[in-house]
Amino acid sequence: MEKIKIGFVPLHRYPFDENWARELKKKFIDTINSKFGNTVELIYPTENDTKLGLVTDDDDAEKTISLFKDKKVNGLFLITLTFGDELAGAKVAEEFKGYPIMIFATKEPPILPGGFRRSDSFCGTLSLASALYRRKIPFLFGGIVFPEDEEFVKNMNMFIRVVSIHRRFIGARIGLIGPRPERFETVTFNEAIMAEKYKQRVVHITLLEVIEEARRLPDDDPRVQSIVEEISKYADISKISREALLKLAKLEVVLRKLVNEKKLSGLGFRCWTEIQRYYGISPCHVLARLTQSGIMSSCEVDIYGALSMLIQYAVSLETTPPFFIDWTIRHPTKPNVFLAWHCGNMPPAVCSGRCSLLYHSIMYRDVGVECSQGTFEGRLKPGVVTITRLVEYNGEFKLFITKGEALEEEGSFRGSWVWVEVSDLDKVYRTLIEEGFVHHASMVYGDYVEAIANFAKLLGIKTIVV
Repeated sequence: MEKIKIGFVPLHRYPFDENWARELKKKFIDTINSKFGNTVELIYPTENDTKLGLVTDDDDAEKTISLFKDKKVNGLFLITLTFGDELAGAKVAEEFKGYPIMIFATKEPPILPGGFRRSDSFCGTLSLASALYRRKIPFLFGGIVFPEDEEFVKNMNMFIRVVSIHRRFIGARIGLIGPRPERFETVTFNEAIMAEKYKQRVVHITLLEVIEEARRLPDDDPRVQSIVEEISKYADISKISREALLKLAKLEVVLRKLVNEKKLSGLGFRCWTEIQRYYGISPCHVLARLTQSGIMSSCEVDIYGALSMLIQYAVSLETTPPFFIDWTIRHPTKPNVFLAWHCGNMPPAVCSGRCSLLYHSIMYRDVGVECSQGTFEGRLKPGVVTITRLVEYNGEFKLFITKGEALEEEGSFRGSWVWVEVSDLDKVYRTLIEEGFVHHASMVYGDYVEAIANFAKLLGIKTIVV
């Protein structure tokens, strides 16, 4: 993953203790570099840029703005190392309005002889926050901290994940391959609103183009052979034909080429039934492999579904591929457990044990077994999961978030599946129903509720956490 560039605004105000401010600044830098150096490139003014390497007035603010623009920061945080100059802080924040912004206050050092308060950050942060609020600049508050505090590390970790989502979500380009299924109004979307609010683009690609390009590839194309060999190492391929495996590989080659050419963040794919009828495979495992490699790929041309996946992949710092699920059935005996399922699209990394390539358990009824091969089937691994869904009505977006646990419980299901326990399934389901959320969602391993909710807060997306 490309490092996330975060700007640090070290605020100070005369006549408070500048030596304390400089000492504290260095400690914050050291903590961030030691804890997050593999993920974050920290950008901050040095003594060559501003007075004392701090931000104390408009001149310092302008130099810091230039530095941040030159380095192309993805987000910024402001820390009042002493009282802090709120106008200098606000000036920097104004230039980056719309970026993720977080502010921290700092704890008071020991009072010097004579009763001189060295910092007063507790007081000054109120001035900074009111200046941002007055200017309608969205921001998060990370608390009153020292750099060594667990609270600072925890909230900085959360903020880094917020920035990660933001840099992938804003300006995302989602490929639309084929029209949505006629009877699936549930996956409608509004690309004009996406462009207006988040600078996103839906890139329309015909399914015919994809199929014909795949047909033209020879069986011995090195890219095709490489994919076949890779799949053979982790999946049971004994139940599908060599021809189907080659077709899957060719489809993947074509889709990766399109993703690179059109600079796509993800795609929504028309996965039934034309691809089965006219090309002769189910594309489920191709979508799974694309997702695992960082190209978020949703079923049934679900564009908002792909964006939901993008949010989850980014919040994991691009370490964990999400699973695009249906909310399907309730457990027969456990009231808070439901089946997270889809036809065969789980990323290989989340398979429990060795999963199999099979024929589509639904599509074969219409197109036959031979034309429906390509699903990746089995149970997903156990663990804590976060489930998310983005929807839009009347130009307004909202985001559903809940946490659960994928269970190590067997079942006799076809497709990709796992039983998931949530705290209150009745409340989850009622919320989905009453708030207009659809039957698709994205599920990722890990607890990312707070980071996703804070990302949505900064963008003004209504967030519903159950």
